[in-house]
Amino acid sequence: MRALAPLIFAALLAIVAGAHAEPLVSPRFRLTVEHHQGASFAGLARDASALLVTNLADGRLYRREADGRMSVFGPELPHGQDSFGDPAGPYRVERAGSSYLVAQGWTPANQPASPFDHALLRISDSGAISVISSDLWNPYDFAISGKSFIVVDAARNSLERVSAGGSRETVFVFKRLKTTGAALQSLSPTEFTDKQTIEFDAVPTGIATHDGRLYVSLFGGFPFLPGSGRVVSLPDKGAASTASIEVADLNAPVDVAFEGPHSMLVLEHGAFEQANGWKPGSGRLLSIDPATGTREVVLDGMTRPVSVLVIEPGVIVVSDLGGNLYFLNHR
Repeated sequence: MRALAPLIFAALLAIVAGAHAEPLVSPRFRLTVEHHQGASFAGLARDASALLVTNLADGRLYRREADGRMSVFGPELPHGQDSFGDPAGPYRVERAGSSYLVAQGWTPANQPASPFDHALLRISDSGAISVISSDLWNPYDFAISGKSFIVVDAARNSLERVSAGGSRETVFVFKRLKTTGAALQSLSPTEFTDKQTIEFDAVPTGIATHDGRLYVSLFGGFPFLPGSGRVVSLPDKGAASTASIEVADLNAPVDVAFEGPHSMLVLEHGAFEQANGWKPGSGRLLSIDPATGTREVVLDGMTRPVSVLVIEPGVIVVSDLGGNLYFLNHR
């Protein structure tokens, strides 16, 4: 096991100013962009004053110190492309006492199965890996709930409660989403009619806890129709028969967080074009007042963002699959 090793920032994970067109930022914020060549960032978490980042490009965990220095730690986890050609690997990370929790995605295509695939993992400070549970399909995110974990399974379309001992209980299964055929007429004008009902998978992705409730972003399944995503909520404890719709008309929401009682942050992965895939520059970070529904575009023009994290009051960071970290500071 390789010990914590500081990387030479300028050589391996250099900050590149102006490497891509600058996104548009709300006047309420100052924006700083760090570009890390060759990286494909996903999960974000706090670790005291440091930032934890998962990198799907190399299956490693990174720690970014407050002064910007980056260091790699822990083992190399399974990584590669899934059957859709998207990066798979350690999706999310959280510090938990003297260890780290990692949501590890399903087995990458054309790679042998690993005991660490589709699992919730615990990694010690020394780098030892233990499997909390591999009885999952595609664990994409999780929240710590007391002595157990609420895991978002993006393949089962469910929330799973996993105990520290590894037992699993399904908390909630998200029903398929519905839209009318009118939403698909741009794809095939003769195949769909206005009165048709079209169903597609909900595909839960991000999760956040707030005021005793679980908030979950529903990405929506293929063909990733504009406005078909939403954020829903359900009680943190006890059974729930339905999930309340908190925000609708979203473009592939991939994560959710709270900056305060009047600011729910929703990260949109972007707009999907049938001919070309995810449209570059279509990812956005929204700030939504849950009480009024008022929306503000905090950051626009990102390509395939993945996670949003409130580091501290007034400081937000967003990751994307292109190796960018976007730091937003309140003016």
